[in-house]
Amino acid sequence: MKLKNSYFFTKREDSKDEESVSANLLVRSGMIKKAGSGIYYFLPMGHRVTKKIEKIVREEMNAIDSQELVMPQLLPEEVYIASGRRENFGNGMFSLKDRFNRSYVLGPTHEEMFVEAAKEVIKSHKDMPISLYQMANKYRDEPRSRYGLIRTREFVMKDAYTFDKDEAGLAVAYDKMYEAYKKIFDRVGLDYKIVTASCGVMGGTLSEEFQAVCDIGEDVLVLCDKCGLATNIEVCECVDNMEESTEEYKEKELLYTPMVGTIKDLEDNYNIKAEDTVKTLIYKADGKFVALMIRGDHEVNEEKVQKLLGAKEFEMATIEEDEEVTGAKVGFAGPIDLDVKIIVDNVVSKMRNFLVGANKTDYHYINVNLSDFKYDMVADIRNVTENDVCPKCGAKLSFKKGIEVGNTFKLGTKYSEAMDLYFADEDNKLKPVVMGCYGIGIARILAAVVEQNHDENGMILPKNIAPYEVSIVIANVKDEEQVRLGNELYDKLNEKGIEVLLDDRNERAGVKFKDMDLIGIPVRVVVGKKANEGIVEYKERANDTVEELSIDELLNRF
Repeated sequence: MKLKNSYFFTKREDSKDEESVSANLLVRSGMIKKAGSGIYYFLPMGHRVTKKIEKIVREEMNAIDSQELVMPQLLPEEVYIASGRRENFGNGMFSLKDRFNRSYVLGPTHEEMFVEAAKEVIKSHKDMPISLYQMANKYRDEPRSRYGLIRTREFVMKDAYTFDKDEAGLAVAYDKMYEAYKKIFDRVGLDYKIVTASCGVMGGTLSEEFQAVCDIGEDVLVLCDKCGLATNIEVCECVDNMEESTEEYKEKELLYTPMVGTIKDLEDNYNIKAEDTVKTLIYKADGKFVALMIRGDHEVNEEKVQKLLGAKEFEMATIEEDEEVTGAKVGFAGPIDLDVKIIVDNVVSKMRNFLVGANKTDYHYINVNLSDFKYDMVADIRNVTENDVCPKCGAKLSFKKGIEVGNTFKLGTKYSEAMDLYFADEDNKLKPVVMGCYGIGIARILAAVVEQNHDENGMILPKNIAPYEVSIVIANVKDEEQVRLGNELYDKLNEKGIEVLLDDRNERAGVKFKDMDLIGIPVRVVVGKKANEGIVEYKERANDTVEELSIDELLNRF
């Protein structure tokens, strides 16, 4: 492509609307433009990059004999009601009605629709295995869109589904998809980890996430270098290796703590260590209140609690609800005389003489023990910390942040049973089809690659997904020899099948150099003052080395 008279622009200043490096660089490079909260244009250069990512994904999906189709995005709401998921999605779905007052949604995910497609061909065990995928827009009404392309309300996802007669067949299909995903993320140039994760709203028996390692990642990855453990913090077990306190029991006392409502306030004003306090947090599980007790320096793991209680809906109580349950302002909740289900974390069960809220504004109890209140169960309900040990081998753990760019699920028979997808087995008995589900976020890959590959001058994109492999910059378009040689090189590289961008704009050379660095093209060739000698400058984006090459040397290198 020649830049002169093409749709191309860049910006020198960061966008005030964007909080991540990737979003700022993609906006500044003219690859994307924000249309609204979590909604983006993909402009020509950005569209070209995403199409390259899609091409890589397609090639690897086709290589494992998965067949592509296209699903509608405007879907009857009744499909999600039939599968039992409409309630789970809640306000996360975009809902609308047609002129006949029939209810529709914009598809957030397509398990149900793939089941309907599978019904057309699966009647017998002989009709499987089947693997289908699509590359399509998804719509989710995120409460808070953030980090540019990392969390948006409209996004392109590759979602695939496999259909098998039994768990053994699913294992084969799952392994094929797993290996294909590794090839995809290797080809796009990502530094990633594969971690065990929660099945969440998807359901099923196994979920694994492909996480791009990145400081702004929303997920916390728990890793063990010794045994190779890799999990999302949501599902990492906390090893109960804390020794029970041998401190002598004391009598509880009421402590006046005016204007103190946080653990930090207690530390700062009363010289009380966080590890000597216990937080009582009020939640709602399927509409019923429950109190969770964890040590003051720990955090509740909501995923563990929801699974423990078998709750469909699980959320923190509102300020008003908290105060209604405890009879005190937020920050003073405690277990004593609290008339709700109480769950105590394993660590708290081994503590003695700890501090809790008194369910009375401006008061806490000190020297509290388990015998001072009634509780319903003791369980692992907290997030693992870096002070914990690996649940597999007992070694030291390490934490990293990650951006989820892909996921794989063993769904089992959840959706086939809910939506009547059965087949006749070898004995002519009806059995539910065993399913797998596999997703990849196309735009998230782009954002993650940029987060991992940039410097102060812009993006450093891997060759496989860069908009062009080579940029040719004509330093001075008023110099006829430079223009002639630049166009000649452009034609020759195109003939070799190399994707070339020719910067033939009437701009200063410095402006062109900055733009080529910003958009991250792997190789820059400058046609400058030595054009009449047949000499050009060659520079790779990933380093600062500039070489002078003859035309023959340049062409031989390519």
